[in-house]
Amino acid sequence: MSKVNPLLLQIFTWWNGQTIGTRFYTWRFGQPVGEDERGNRFYQTADGQRRWVIYKGAAEPTSIGPGWHGWMHHRVDTPPSKEDYRAHGWEQPHQENLTGTGRAYRPKGSLLNTAERPRVSGDYDAWQP
Repeated sequence: MSKVNPLLLQIFTWWNGQTIGTRFYTWRFGQPVGEDERGNRFYQTADGQRRWVIYKGAAEPTSIGPGWHGWMHHRVDTPPSKEDYRAHGWEQPHQENLTGTGRAYRPKGSLLNTAERPRVSGDYDAWQP
């Protein structure tokens, strides 16, 4: 399979990194703020009113961790790159939403998992005449 030209991906798709318009806007007005552990890069305008992310790879908003999520949505003014943000010991590591992927949770008895679902006390028994 041949590799697709990255320039063509930027022109014709919005879900692979950044578009030409985003690249131009970032070049013109963007001030780099930081990068997360997944390689996503975060920017803001000079006045700090607009904030955006350029995803590494496919545009998947759930790949942004909780520290950067708070900054992106103006819940905090200081980005995680400028402070020593650490998750609490009781917090689990951030995981992106896997719905619609091959790694999604599929319990026993679901349409995509053919294993028999365990019977529970409140199960419905169909009426038969």
